[in-house]
Amino acid sequence: MNRIYSIINQAIKDRIFPGCVIGTFDGLKGKKKILHFGNFTYNEKSKPITPGSIFDVASITKTIPTSSLALTLIDRNILAIDEKISNWIPEISNEYNNKITLFHLLTHTLHYNFSLSSLKRNKPEILLNKIFTAEFQSPPGKKFFYCNTTSIILGLLIERILNKKLNELANEYFFKPMGMNNTTFSIKGYLRENTVPTEIDSWRQRKIQGEIHDESAWVLNRIMTPGSAGLFSTAEDLLIFLEMLLSNGVYNNKRYFTKELLDLIAENQISEIEECTGLGWELNQNHYMGNTCSKKTIGKTGFTGCVIICDLGKKKGLVLLSNYTWPKRKQNTSAINTVRKSVAEIVFM
Repeated sequence: MNRIYSIINQAIKDRIFPGCVIGTFDGLKGKKKILHFGNFTYNEKSKPITPGSIFDVASITKTIPTSSLALTLIDRNILAIDEKISNWIPEISNEYNNKITLFHLLTHTLHYNFSLSSLKRNKPEILLNKIFTAEFQSPPGKKFFYCNTTSIILGLLIERILNKKLNELANEYFFKPMGMNNTTFSIKGYLRENTVPTEIDSWRQRKIQGEIHDESAWVLNRIMTPGSAGLFSTAEDLLIFLEMLLSNGVYNNKRYFTKELLDLIAENQISEIEECTGLGWELNQNHYMGNTCSKKTIGKTGFTGCVIICDLGKKKGLVLLSNYTWPKRKQNTSAINTVRKSVAEIVFM
């Protein structure tokens, strides 16, 4: 713990972020630990970070809940991995519209030729139409291409199959039954005061606190719940989800995933194109997971400075939530990934 304190206190001193929460779970011992550091901003008089501070977890949304909901549908034989997306989203009208499958969405192997962030000044209907009509730079499955668009389509697919909004399904399938009471797509009332700010945004011309940091998700949120970003959560809540994964898919005597599905999540799905990702989760990414975890380690980062890592082999989990983007986003993720990796190598030693 002393080593972790040293790493985080130095990160705050170096202004990598003003504060963070670190949560760990040891599945073999059944023990959780939560550490908290710093303040909401660099102003020493700003609100101190607590174990229950709420963070915009950004792209962690892609896995919790979006991919996890899709994996549940696979687990319950409602959807097949090779299900064609055109069966449910006929609006997709590019050259390969009849070849896109659920597998491509869960492995980010759709090679788009545009960035959603470049369209942030448009109406949400225009953004959604661009997603439906954009052409690919290569056929589905031939190129790993991580982007928001893929997860937005995945979220929309889940909504259409179950005929409910993504946020409602997340609450129904995971958050409510698991007791993740401070995990939400909508920050209202007193929750806003306990939500850590992410940026002083020159585009929106205000401090972003309690509203979605990601621009395209913020725009699309007017007409839908995007599956790419927009979730708010705490270290305490996310540790519950990791505990479920590390307990063979069971939490409080309720099964959420089968062992067979967990094996797929932690298996490289795209080795044939010489890339590495699990099913719906990132897999063995040493640049932020470190070098002491096992080869069955899954995780996900968030642009705002958050990360969740789950070592299914060693039965250990890590949550690190921060506001790396405060007060302005950095040019790259090198500094935050150095912190993530350093902490992970201690936790998974």
